[in-house]
Amino acid sequence: MHTAMHENSGRFHPVSAPDFLPLPQLRQLQLQRFQTIVRRAYERVELFRKRMDERKLTPDRFQSLDLVGQLPFTVKNDLRDTYPFGLFASPMHEIVRLHASSGTTGKPIVVAYNQDDVDVWSSVMVRSFAACGLHRGDIIQHAYGYGLFTGGLGAHYGAEALGATVIPISGGNTERQIMVMKDFGVTAICCTPSYFIHLIERARELGMDIKSLPLRTGVFGAEPWTESMRQYIQANSNIKAYDIYGLSEIIGPGVAMECLHQCGSHIFEDHFYPEIIDPKTGEVLPDGAEGELVLTTLSKMAMPMIRYRTRDLTTLAAEPCECGRTIRRIKRIGRRSDDMFIIRGVNVFPSQIESALLAVEGTMPHYQIILTRNKGLDEMEVQVEVTPESFSDKIGVMEALQGKIIHGIENILGIRAKISLVEPHSIQRSEGKAKRVIDKRNM
Repeated sequence: MHTAMHENSGRFHPVSAPDFLPLPQLRQLQLQRFQTIVRRAYERVELFRKRMDERKLTPDRFQSLDLVGQLPFTVKNDLRDTYPFGLFASPMHEIVRLHASSGTTGKPIVVAYNQDDVDVWSSVMVRSFAACGLHRGDIIQHAYGYGLFTGGLGAHYGAEALGATVIPISGGNTERQIMVMKDFGVTAICCTPSYFIHLIERARELGMDIKSLPLRTGVFGAEPWTESMRQYIQANSNIKAYDIYGLSEIIGPGVAMECLHQCGSHIFEDHFYPEIIDPKTGEVLPDGAEGELVLTTLSKMAMPMIRYRTRDLTTLAAEPCECGRTIRRIKRIGRRSDDMFIIRGVNVFPSQIESALLAVEGTMPHYQIILTRNKGLDEMEVQVEVTPESFSDKIGVMEALQGKIIHGIENILGIRAKISLVEPHSIQRSEGKAKRVIDKRNM
């Protein structure tokens, strides 16, 4: 086991030891923590106790992980319906941190941490950074937003606990980001993948090639992104781009992280128990089947989440990874069930369109999908930026590019979309999560 731990990175961080637990030992640890957290939620969270009682279930019933599927689901609306503190399992005097969503679609969701929860959060973030080869001595530019958003402080505390040098630059002020990246000798960056693409482009405009910097690692998350976008980032920056996965309702970033082999994100199963379900029936699916990811927190004391439906669509892989970790992996999450929209009876995910676009030479990873309704029929327009070299007023050049994109999307979705090719920098850049879909159908 120790050989696998040291492979490629040349280092092993002691906090990563649970990643390599023998499976029987891991399952026993999961069961012990699962029983504790179910009892805690039953005794302290009214909504959970009511749902258990309705099913005539008690904590004593759960003597095996095979019974997890009998428990009720938790969904995002439960957090809104019990706003602000209705799902807390700790009294306020024990809670040391509150985070919240933006609340742009109504009441925000509020999440709570006691000191043990904050310590767990830091430890899974250390394991995340260690998994992709970061270590003491790295200089990490932390460009996720700070504040109520969990991405900022979660990654910050983990990077400090790793022993790295942290630059808490937060989001925005792109030219300063580039100056700091160059002058401070940054070796790793944390931000959304779409914002890093913006940094690459702005640096080029300023006459600086990011490939010339010591930057070698990107830890990217907070929005769905495709393998095509990873390849684009790596080709244009010479870094290794790693996917980090998390969500505020569970703990924040650090639920799962890619290792050096970039073949899916390892879930830190000693703290987060994963299931894959059929999103329509709720039936638990076997490893390898695609469905919705459901997570149970095994150690979150202030606000346990039991069988939380993430709405993220993925598969759970149990086969061994070359890194030697025994914890399972989830396939990159490029699709969320609540990102899906329907055009003429066809289910469409933005990631499918992104894959089609980036497969065509001459396009940029900047696009917007505009949905409208004309005489009762839904229509989809995709506005795509093209590279400066491809943007042309010569007859036939743009038409040929447009035709390739139309054909690519039709091959994937089976429907024809209107394609509008626009010049570079005409689509607004985001300093956080990119907004891909503008739905005007009900306006």
